[in-house]
Parts: sequence; structure tokens; C-alpha cells
Amino acid sequence: MKRMLTVAAALLAGLAAWLGGAVAQQSGGFSTTARNAILMDYDSGSIIYQKAADELVPPASMSKLMTLAVLFRALKDGKYTPETEFQTSENAWRTGGAPSGTAAMFIPIHNKTPISELIQGIAVQSGNDAAITVAEGMAGSVDAFAKMMEAEARRIGLEKSTFRNPTGLPHPQHLMTARELAELARYIIKTYPDQYKVFSQREFAYRRHKFYNRNPLLSADIGVDGMKTGHTREAGYGMVVSSVRDGRRLIGVVLGFENEKERQSETRRMLEWGAKSVSSAKLFNAGESVGYARVWGGTDFYVPLAGDGELEVILPKFPLNQKIRGEIVYEGPLKPPVKKGDQVAMFRVTSTVPGSNEPIAVSETPLYAENDVEEASFYWRGVDSLLHLALRLIPL
Repeated sequence: MKRMLTVAAALLAGLAAWLGGAVAQQSGGFSTTARNAILMDYDSGSIIYQKAADELVPPASMSKLMTLAVLFRALKDGKYTPETEFQTSENAWRTGGAPSGTAAMFIPIHNKTPISELIQGIAVQSGNDAAITVAEGMAGSVDAFAKMMEAEARRIGLEKSTFRNPTGLPHPQHLMTARELAELARYIIKTYPDQYKVFSQREFAYRRHKFYNRNPLLSADIGVDGMKTGHTREAGYGMVVSSVRDGRRLIGVVLGFENEKERQSETRRMLEWGAKSVSSAKLFNAGESVGYARVWGGTDFYVPLAGDGELEVILPKFPLNQKIRGEIVYEGPLKPPVKKGDQVAMFRVTSTVPGSNEPIAVSETPLYAENDVEEASFYWRGVDSLLHLALRLIPL
């Protein structure tokens, strides 16, 4: 195991030198006044920049992305159609509509509205009445829908987020992290590409009202095509944003600004920095073993690991003093049978700077078993158990 880590370390040292050489004439990394922030490469899921990205904070209307994710799944599963109508209750009208003084689609009380219009009312106008109407139409009550939101979050891998309403209006237990907002955005873009188009819609006409998308960066000519802004007194000003430049999609999340102007300028600056400051580098050729994973009770103690084709990492080009570390991460020891081609581990590359305990960037690439490992005999499983306990073998 140590031998394979040494090989990886040598490659990473070369990568660090390559990144430094690529920007020899440039200087400075990225920092932001946002309280919480994260910048993600969409294709790989690699984290290019992060700041307090795992702190649970009020997400305001950005949590409406989960409201829409629940609705999008129901539409995809055929439970509803875009023409299905939900009726706006007095509760939805009072707590999220005209009388509430919050962002609203201004749906008349007891009015029936097609899902297609409710989606636009949420994505473009951030209508709280539209979100509550969807919640009550799908689950019967706000509380029941919040449980659906939380269940969907766990299903797609969001482990920390907790939801108490479909709107993001203040509640002490309605919380998300910047990382999970970015992961949710990535999930929606990847899983519901047809629905994602609504987030770039510039305006929405409903009855006598005309609403304009609250995302100011849609018209900034920097490739932004979504997703959601948010603001409450507790949350400050925040934004989930996605942009495509030169074929690379980035997802950014910022939270905790004091005003709209700062939110807009800092988000734009982060996207522009990410577009020019990210590079990918090949660490291993296709089919080249990256390392080994420990297998308990198998016909082999270890199974070799490789990427799916060439193994690349995506990291920021600077700061020049970044330290790069690579490690193989998996829950182990693995248990047989292990089949060739099974994804059993991740190759994680982290970039840190002196004086900081939090990585500024994290790149993760799946690793797959190169061989089959079958279950060993009862006798050898017993021997392996003794070895594992006595020698305290630690997975790579």
C-alpha cells in the first residue's frame, strides 16, 4: 500500500510543478466576501474552490430547487402531467401570496393552476404561493411535503439538509450547506435537462402580471443559464448559479452577502475566475493501476484499481504555493465477491495552502476493480480475520 501511495505522490508532485509552470506569469488565488461559497466542475464534480461549504445555514429561496426536484421527479415518473392543476388554498394565498408581502406569483385564492405555470412561477418569480400550492397539491400539507423533500434529499445523497417548508421562508430547522446546494443543482441539470431550461427563462407572464427572472447574471454574457437566487434577513443574499464557457460547465453557490450588488459582483467574479483558472491533468493512462484496495475474506488480499480510461484531475492553476495530496478512499476492507469493473473506491486529490485547514479544492475520480475476487473458504476467511485484527491492516 505504501508503495502505491509513493508512486501517486511522485505523480502529484509533477502535477504541482506543471500547474505552477502553467501560470508562472500569473499570481493570486481566489477569495470572496461570501460567508459560504463553493465552485464545482459539473462534469467531474470536482471542487475548484470552497469556503465554509459544509456549514448548515438558512438557504432562503434557493431551497426551492428541492421543491422543484420533488415535482420534476413526479412528472418524470408519470404521476402528473404539465397540464395537471393544483388549487391554491387560503393558507397558500395568505402565507405565500399577495397578503404575505413576500415574493409571490399572485395566484387568486382557490384558483386552479397548471403545473407548467407553477414551475415558471417558482423558477422565474420565486413565488412562495406557487411553492405552497405545489406542496399542498402533492402531499396535502406543507409539513408532509417537507418530509418528501427531506426523503428526496437523502435519496440523491444529500446527508445534511433539513427542510420544513417548500419556500425557504425562515425556520430554525430549515437548513442546507453550500456543498449540498451545488450537488442538488448538478443533480437537477443532469437528471432533468428538459426542465432545466426554465431556469434560463427571462420572463413569465401570468394573468395581468409580468415577472422577470431574479437572476441578474442571465444577461451578463458570461454563459450563465440558471439557477436560483435567495434572500431573507437570516440568510442574507445568496445565489446558486450555473454557466458554460468554452465547453466547461461550472456550478457556483454563494451565501451570506449583505446586499444584491455584492452578490452579483462576487458571483460573477467567481465564475470568471473559475473559467480561466482551472486545468485538467492526466495522472494515469487507461488501464494503468492506481493502487490496491484491501479485500477481507477473499481469494486475494487486494484488488488492483484503475480509472475508467485515463485518470484525470481538475484543479485550480493557482495559488502557486498550493500543496497537492492524493489518496485512495473507500469503505473497507471490501467484502467478496468483487467483480471486475465494480466501482469500489475514489481517487481524491486535495489542494491546500499553508495556514489553512480546509482544502481550497477537491478533485475526485471513481476507481474500479481490475480483477474478480471471489469469496475464500471458511478456513481462509478465519485466517484473514485474525490477520486483520492482529496486524491492524488499514485500507489505502
